[in-house]
Formats: sequence, C-alpha cells, structure tokens
Amino acid sequence: MTTTARPIRVAIADDQSLVRAGLRMVLEAESDLDVVGEASDGRSAVELVAALEIDVMLMDVRMPGVDGIAATETIAGGSRPTRVIVLTTFDLDDYAFAAIRAGASGFLLKDARPAELVGAIRTVHAGDAALAPRVTRRMIELFASETPRHGAPRESAELASLTPREREILVAIAEGQSNPEIAARFVLSESTVKTHVGRVLQKLGARDRVQLVIFAYEHGLLASPASGTGAVHR
Repeated sequence: MTTTARPIRVAIADDQSLVRAGLRMVLEAESDLDVVGEASDGRSAVELVAALEIDVMLMDVRMPGVDGIAATETIAGGSRPTRVIVLTTFDLDDYAFAAIRAGASGFLLKDARPAELVGAIRTVHAGDAALAPRVTRRMIELFASETPRHGAPRESAELASLTPREREILVAIAEGQSNPEIAARFVLSESTVKTHVGRVLQKLGARDRVQLVIFAYEHGLLASPASGTGAVHR
C-alpha cells in the first residue's frame, strides 16, 4: 500500500485581505499544499504558529502593530519547526532584509509568478532556503556595504572547524550556487555535496543557506561584488 505524504501546511500573514485571498487561491490549486490559517498582523501570525501545526508561514513585512520582522524573529526563535518566507513589494526593502537576519528562510517579491511561490514553499519545507536571484544580489550588496572586509578573512572557532573543502563549499553557497552547480565546479557527486553542506550547517550552527550567506560575508570570505569575486550564480 502506498502512503500519501501529508500536505505542506501553510499560513498567510498579510494585512490586506485581497492579498491573502489571492495567495490562498494560488496555493489551494496545489494538491500538496494546505492553507490552514490567515493572520492580518504579526501578533496574530505568532498566535497561529502557537495554536496550529504550520510548516511554512508566508509573512508580509509591513503590518500594523507587531510587524513581520518581530513576528519572524519570534517564530524562528521558538520551539516549533515553522519556516518563514518573507513577502515584500520592493526588492530594496531593508526591513525585509532585517527579517532575513531575524531568521526567515526565504524572501520573495509579491510580483513573483505562482510557480515561483509554490516552488519556494516546497524548497523551504525541504530544509533549504529560497531567495529570488535579484534579491540575493541585493542582499550580498547590502552585507558587503555594511561589513566591508580587507585582507584575510576574520577567523573564528566555527570557521576554523571547517575543512578546506567545507570552506570552499561555504564560499560557493555564499556566491549563490546550487548543489548541482557546486558538484560541477568541484567535480563531486551531488550526494557528496549534500553531505558537505549538511556538515557546514552543523558546524556553523546555521539553519539554512541564508544564514550561511550572512556568515560568509560577516567573516570576510567574499570580496565586495564590485571586485568581481562575489558574483551571484543563477
């Protein structure tokens, strides 16, 4: 007998009812997604996570009362395994980048195609991170401008725990490369790359690739994008 996997349980937090309705319509067309709740502000989003078993929360950034940043930080820091995808109208919205720092596992623009949104939910639920390419570029530029690095990378106990190969994998991830791209770059199997990525995540205490990008830039492992070494690979 074949066991059917449980649908991914999704909740939507946005202060505009029409946006919530539109997102619900897109998601309910997918057999493996189940919209289990809606919230109109950050406080209600946090309460939903506490009351329901939610796999992925779609989180607007700018909401009245408790905003999406504070709600994301609370959810990411809680005991529930709920992952957050930040939705925003503008790709230059620094508030949304703050939500990424607060623990969001994904970042999408509200004009993303339905297939992109659905794919991001599945990706995040599988334990990876989902970032739109132009958002990734902007995030790298933002980190590079906030934490300019010169000379050798800043060492730390966590960074020192990585093997040379794991450090190469970390840099490749921070450049925006996928597992297949990393496998081709270093002539490895995808399963070997996946094992390396898992070890890097564990050693650095990171939840997903978003946190690895932040770690890499904060430790000066990549130069400024202007230097040509920090290009993002789609």
